[in-house]
Amino acid sequence: MEAAPVAHLGYDQVLSILRLLPAEAVVSFAATCRAFRDWASTDVLWEALCRRDWGARAAAAAAVALAERRCRLPWRRLYAEVARLDALSARRLRVKGLSPRPRASHSLNLVAGWLVVFGGGCEGGRHLDDIWATYLGNGAGNRSSSVLCWQQFPSGTPNGRFGHSCTLVGDALVMFGGINDRGLRLNDTWIGQIISEEPCKMRISWRLLEVGPITPSPRGAHAACCLDDKFIMIHGGIGVHGSRLGDTWLLDLSDGLRSGSWRQMEDTGPSPSPRSGHTLTWIGETHLVLFGGRGSEYDVLNDVWLFDIGDHLPQWKELKCDLSSILGELPSPRVGHSATLVLGGKILVYGGEDSQRRRMDDFWTLDLPALRQFQSGSRKMAKRMWKKLRTDGQSPHCRSFHGACVDTSGCCVYVFGGMVDALAHPAESLGLRFDGQLYQVELVLHL
Repeated sequence: MEAAPVAHLGYDQVLSILRLLPAEAVVSFAATCRAFRDWASTDVLWEALCRRDWGARAAAAAAVALAERRCRLPWRRLYAEVARLDALSARRLRVKGLSPRPRASHSLNLVAGWLVVFGGGCEGGRHLDDIWATYLGNGAGNRSSSVLCWQQFPSGTPNGRFGHSCTLVGDALVMFGGINDRGLRLNDTWIGQIISEEPCKMRISWRLLEVGPITPSPRGAHAACCLDDKFIMIHGGIGVHGSRLGDTWLLDLSDGLRSGSWRQMEDTGPSPSPRSGHTLTWIGETHLVLFGGRGSEYDVLNDVWLFDIGDHLPQWKELKCDLSSILGELPSPRVGHSATLVLGGKILVYGGEDSQRRRMDDFWTLDLPALRQFQSGSRKMAKRMWKKLRTDGQSPHCRSFHGACVDTSGCCVYVFGGMVDALAHPAESLGLRFDGQLYQVELVLHL
C-alpha cells in the first residue's frame, strides 16, 4: 500500500499543521498509526495548543500555578483535564475583625495581591464611597488558607456611587461612571494607583484622569473590560432619565495612564440592543464577549455577542444558534450576573436575576475553543459552548449584582456581596437583603 502523503513530510512540517487543527482533530490524527501518535503527543505541540486556545497569559499562569503546587503535568493531560471541567469547590472565607458593609453593584478587583472593594449601594438607599482591601498574596494560585483581615481606607475621593465599572490595568484601577446619591449618572474617569509601603500594607492614590473633551455620556450599570492593559471598552448602561444605552466606547491608555482619550466605536454593523447589567469579557487578542443584561423593554436577555476590535473595521457579531436543539443546555436569561475569564479559555458565568427578580445560584462555563469553531460555521459546536457546573462545599447561593474577580492562575474566583434572598419581614420588603460575605470558588481539576 502506498504511504499517505503526510508520511513524507518532516516532523516540523507536520507539527506546524497540527498546531492549526482543533484538539479533537489532533487526537483523531494520533489514532491513525503509531508514528502519528508519537508526533501528535509531544509536549511541544500540546503546549502550543494550550497557548492558542487559552491565550499565552493563561497558559503561562497555569504553568506557574502548577509549579507552585509542585505538580508537573504533560500539557496534553492538562488540556484534557481542563476540557472536562464539570465541578467547582466553594467555601466562605473566614474574616477577623471589621468587614465591609453588605452591599451590591460595587466593584471587586484583585490587584497586586490585594482584594479591593469600592462603593456600591446598601440598605437605606445610600451609595457608598468607602474602600476596603484584604491581602491575599502575590503568588499565582494562592488559596487564602488563613483568616483574612479587612482594612478600611479613607473615603471621599472618588465620591460615592454604585453601578460603576472598575477595571484592572496592570497594577492600577481605572474607574468610570456610576450613579451617585442624588441619582445623577456620572462619566468621570479615575485612576487608582496601588502603592505598596511594606509587606501586607498599602495605600491607594486616586486621581482624575485627563481624557480631553470627548467622553461617553453619563451612565451606570454599563459593562466594561480591559484589553491587553492598553484599552478599556465600555458598552451600554443606564443613561440620563433612565434610558438604556447601546453605544460602544474605547478608552486609549497607551500613554501609560498619564492621560487617556475616548472614542466611540461606530459603523460596527448589527450590534447588541441597548441594555444594562450585562457583562463584557476580554478573551485575548482583539476579541470580547458580551452576554445577557436587561433590555429597553425590561426584558432580560441571554444572547451572546462577539466583538472584534480589529485594526481597521471593528465589528459585532451575534452567535446565534437553534435554541430548540439546545434547550436546557444554555444559561437562562439574566441580569446582574458576573462573567470572569478562567483557566482553559472559559468564561465562568455566575448568578444574576431573571425578569421577575428571582435570583440564581448556577455556574456556567462558555468554552472559547468551541465558541470559535461555532463562529467559523461548525453549528454542531453550539451544544459544546455552554456547560453547567456542579458546586461542592459552601455555595455562595442565589445572588445578583455581586462582585467577582479571578486570581492570576485563573483557577480561583472570589465573590463578594450582592443582593440575596431573605425571609420577608417588615424591615426587609420583598425578602431582599444585601450580603457582605466573601467566597472563594475554585476549579476542580484532577491534577
